[in-house]
Amino acid sequence: MIRSGVKTKIGIGILFLLFFSHPYLLSAEPKPPNENVHKKFNPGEFIFDHIGDSYEWNIIEIFETKISIPLPVILYSKQQGLITFWSSELHHGEYVYKGFKLELEGVNKDKIVEIMPDGTEVVPFDISITKNIAALFFSIFIILWLFIAIGNSYKSRGNKAPKGIQSWLEPVILFVRDDIARPSIGDKKYEKFMPFLLTVFFFIWINNMLGLIPIFPGGANVTGNIAVTMVLALFTFILTTINGNKIYWKHIVNMPGVPIWLKVPPLAIMPIVEMIGVFTKPFVLMIRLFANITAGHIIGLGFLSLIFLFGEMNHALGYGFSIVSVFFIIFMTLLELLVAFIQAYVFTFLSALYFGMAVEEHH
Repeated sequence: MIRSGVKTKIGIGILFLLFFSHPYLLSAEPKPPNENVHKKFNPGEFIFDHIGDSYEWNIIEIFETKISIPLPVILYSKQQGLITFWSSELHHGEYVYKGFKLELEGVNKDKIVEIMPDGTEVVPFDISITKNIAALFFSIFIILWLFIAIGNSYKSRGNKAPKGIQSWLEPVILFVRDDIARPSIGDKKYEKFMPFLLTVFFFIWINNMLGLIPIFPGGANVTGNIAVTMVLALFTFILTTINGNKIYWKHIVNMPGVPIWLKVPPLAIMPIVEMIGVFTKPFVLMIRLFANITAGHIIGLGFLSLIFLFGEMNHALGYGFSIVSVFFIIFMTLLELLVAFIQAYVFTFLSALYFGMAVEEHH
């Protein structure tokens, strides 16, 4: 185990060394001279730039120099075929590279567009590794490392008391099993759904926690991305639909105990309501996670924006309000630590509840 751990750490170190030693992977560029440095502060633009996705991972901005990690751009153009390059070639949208440009305004804002020979702009098929995708890979790496390490620990230690990272995460694993899966699904069928429930719980929890870290490799709004929450909810929907037994579908289509006149035309309301419920359940999962995480980031950035808004009115007022703003930001961050766990719990609990409804036997 010790040798395995040492090899893992060495491997991680080599990966990071190769990553940061690449000449294109760390760019420090001054702002273009034509940029209006004294542009009036726009809180909406500031907030949505931070919670949105991007083609580079911004590290810090010192005076007029923006330090960021460019990410791979992968495009498919009907004119040029498959094109790959680093996002640093676009110079934050100021330059055109191989006919492609990062649009900074209009309907295609923050998208890479291809400039055609006639001057029109076309959005190519884009499968680039953006900030959220890079953060997604990073969190998956952490989850794999955690579960592989815990699995190896169980194999090597057997029935001995947990030690190291196993002792830290075993209570959480038992919590998901004993307080979420068993009560919601039942003692006989919960084990079938445990891999998914554990994966989705740790995935949401770890990404929520990483999103609260303001510096690299944190700060990405993965679980506040509607596409990510949609895929998670879609997995829950597919598993619920596949594992639904006869009793589950009978309650949706036939509904025992419901008056017959509500189940047949022209007043066949209940079957329609039940079928709508099949799709609204995962939809609620998607929106709940997306809205709660995004709202937390917006509130924190809103308090930060107030410093600059008051500072534009009066420098003393800005410095004075910064004390209040920083206090509320710290309070919101501590609250978000709790919310990060609660949202992982709620999504996992509701998923387990839907699984339990799908496999429940007639009493």
